[in-house]
Amino acid sequence: MQSEPTRVELCDYIRPIPDFPKPGILFRDITPLLANPRAFQQAIDELARWAGSRTVDVIAATEARGFLFAAPLALQLGVPLAPIRKKGKLPYQTLSYTYELEYGRDTVEMHVDAIPPGAGVLMVDDLLATGGTMEACCRLVEKAGGRVVACAFLVELKGLDGGKKLAQYDTFSLIQYD
Repeated sequence: MQSEPTRVELCDYIRPIPDFPKPGILFRDITPLLANPRAFQQAIDELARWAGSRTVDVIAATEARGFLFAAPLALQLGVPLAPIRKKGKLPYQTLSYTYELEYGRDTVEMHVDAIPPGAGVLMVDDLLATGGTMEACCRLVEKAGGRVVACAFLVELKGLDGGKKLAQYDTFSLIQYD
């Protein structure tokens, strides 16, 4: 009889990097988790288990680290993946959404045919910090006629209050830091 594999503590695979990218910032590095197939698989399995109780027709993800979690999750759930990228990075006709940053503006885009009208969309990214980019991506999906059913993250930095910008959506994170 084969025993169930032991669960790992996913937070043990997140490396804190002080003063990156600038002094006073504690960066949460996900690369150790990606380097450990068991931890990476467990993260995808846990996200899939959580998403399984929702009606997900499409997964949308932001570049670049969001793609790392969204692609295997889309395969596991058997749904299409809609990449959302910075302006000018997609080769086909796009829809765009421009949003305000602390010092300026940014634009996210996706292909015009990425989201079927009325589709239930699970938004996926590696990290929820201030929530601005994910909020813009949700607005882009809605502009395309999709319904955001939830937003899922590997890591959430609770102290940055990104969840407040996403309060109208069902949000989930596997690992949370204050």
